[in-house]
Amino acid sequence: MSKSKVLFMMTGSIACYKACQVISRLVQAGNEVQVVASPGALQFVGNATFEGLTGKSVVSDLYAPGSVMDHIHLMRWADLVVVAPATANYINKIAQGVGDDLLTTLFLAHDFKKPFLLAPAMNTSMYMHPVTQSSIKRLREMGIEILETASGVLACGETGFGRLLEPDLMLEEIRQHLPTGIATSAAQNEASGSLSIPKSDLVPFRVLVTSGGTVEPIDNVRVITNVSSGETGAHLSELLTDLGCSVHLLRAETAKLADSRVEQSTYSTFHSLQKNLKFLLANREFDAVIHTAAVSDFSVASLEINGREMSAGEFPKIHSSDKLTIHLKNNPKIVDEIKSYSRNKNVKLVAFKLTSKASEEERDQAVAKLREHSKADLVVQNDTSEIDKIKQQHRFTLYSGADKKVPLENIQALASELLQNFMKEKL
Repeated sequence: MSKSKVLFMMTGSIACYKACQVISRLVQAGNEVQVVASPGALQFVGNATFEGLTGKSVVSDLYAPGSVMDHIHLMRWADLVVVAPATANYINKIAQGVGDDLLTTLFLAHDFKKPFLLAPAMNTSMYMHPVTQSSIKRLREMGIEILETASGVLACGETGFGRLLEPDLMLEEIRQHLPTGIATSAAQNEASGSLSIPKSDLVPFRVLVTSGGTVEPIDNVRVITNVSSGETGAHLSELLTDLGCSVHLLRAETAKLADSRVEQSTYSTFHSLQKNLKFLLANREFDAVIHTAAVSDFSVASLEINGREMSAGEFPKIHSSDKLTIHLKNNPKIVDEIKSYSRNKNVKLVAFKLTSKASEEERDQAVAKLREHSKADLVVQNDTSEIDKIKQQHRFTLYSGADKKVPLENIQALASELLQNFMKEKL
């Protein structure tokens, strides 16, 4: 399959993280991708992420030295142009012929001899506004391919149209418009009988993710555990895979599975998790460890049943009429030991800290204590008050230094921000 040249333009929207997934898969499929990002887009996803995904510097400034003619050269270079996400501001500007920055000037340099795909992303009210709808209609009449928005939960918390098209659907639209076509997945290639996806020349960033909660046996049917479902770790694994990373998910036996693209292994108890971590980190080369697993602070030291002391698990089943005393012992903090397990002494550690209805000062103190003991490079803090399972909203704060913290509205933004921090170290 020959390589196609894709000019991928992005305007400022929280939906930029979806575009990263599309870019990664285009590159993995053997296409050459050049990213052009507005200053607003770079507020959501940084240069380092795009350069790591494409191997090319991001173009963002119309008046940067040596780049005054970029809008002409880039448009001539491309086989296909994609704008995703496209904000209401950008759509309304280009529909009126405004060319006051690099992205709008690129549109004015378009000669209509190649496909130009535009994927809107905005609040429902902005999308349905008569001005925006009039601009979309005008662009369609010019020959611009408008990718319809999806309906769903928006960044503002409302539900409606204006949501950026999902990566799989966007890739399918791109595939239909490229002169050579692309493969969006290995499964599609196998189904069509074509060759497997050409590998990118870029070395994938290798990530080990832990997820789920440990279980500590009391008897053969009872355990001490926690309510961790492993959803955060599984979702992060999938998103990082979308972004081009090579991910291994070490999850609890009962935790949520990631999809089949993610390599996975399991653990059960504290000691099982510790053993698996030691083995993987000593025998495999990982660039980063993302430790989302909820590890029990205690395990059972011994039981006292009807006055008789015995080891945990020694008694087949404790009867409800038995008098039971459980003696606990402290488990070591695995997160404090992870870096010492790794053969890669430069491995990056991302630790997680869950707080419960804590003030900002209390959160900062908890994170500082965790960083001091674990030597974590990054800490993801979330609070029970910011988790809404019904609305599927989960906010995070990423701490990357003593005074630097970034609030993130969802797990997609978290994955993008983590990769951006990783790539800064590699470039």
